[in-house]
Amino acid sequence: VSILIPNKDHTDDLDVCLNSFFERADYQNYEFIIIENNSVLPETFAYYEKIEKEHDNVKVVYWEAGFNYSAINNFGFKFAKGDYIMLLNNDVELITPDIFQSMLGFCMRPEVGIVGAKLLYNDHTVQHAGVLVGAGGLADHVFKGIHEDDPGYMGRAISSQDVSAVTAACLLVKRSVYEEVGGLEDEFQVAFNDVDFCLKVRRCGYLVVYDPYVKLYHYESRSRGAEDNEEKIRRYQCEIDYVRRTWSEIMEKGDPMYNPNLTLVKCDYSLREKENG
Repeated sequence: VSILIPNKDHTDDLDVCLNSFFERADYQNYEFIIIENNSVLPETFAYYEKIEKEHDNVKVVYWEAGFNYSAINNFGFKFAKGDYIMLLNNDVELITPDIFQSMLGFCMRPEVGIVGAKLLYNDHTVQHAGVLVGAGGLADHVFKGIHEDDPGYMGRAISSQDVSAVTAACLLVKRSVYEEVGGLEDEFQVAFNDVDFCLKVRRCGYLVVYDPYVKLYHYESRSRGAEDNEEKIRRYQCEIDYVRRTWSEIMEKGDPMYNPNLTLVKCDYSLREKENG
């Protein structure tokens, strides 16, 4: 398994992420490809040198253009040796020791292209348990805010299942499938690249699976920052428009993995309220 992690400074977060795998993961046949993206702190590069010396399965590669999450991962993929590719944020921390055994157990099935994990906030509530396409007008994570052990609607939060999309904060994909769909779409510099990627994989006939048995903490977007200035907001809106144009059919007909009688206003699988009361 080749694990791709884009990184710019924030070596404290990255160190927590890497060490959680070194210390807890049962399966050791993996490599980290850290994709350095325009860090400015001298201690960042000192950290890279140190971590590469200490671990022979860590390689740092250098992306010299501006931030584009999709392009950065596609660049890192060129250095990957694994038959399976894991996209991973630098702001996650592994909880489940058998992450690889569990996710590979699904991903090795010929009909499965992508597997996603259950992500938690540090208060043990859910941050991600699959993605609902169409929620909030575009896409959103289901069951956000419920306790990690809460079964959710019909046990869906704690059951493995096919979904339309999962987050790329922790996503496992077959190398052959990544190549078949051409990797991530460069048009999505920051947001919705994972939704687009999953929908491309599903369009090619593969399943996307949510694996609730694998858990990680996700300190969400701590290193990226918020969409809090005019340029970021404009870019974010362009990405929204691109998703709607590219996947207009699913936006019109609805997520095929979701009951049309359920609401898109919330992501808790509650009933859709009747129009006009």
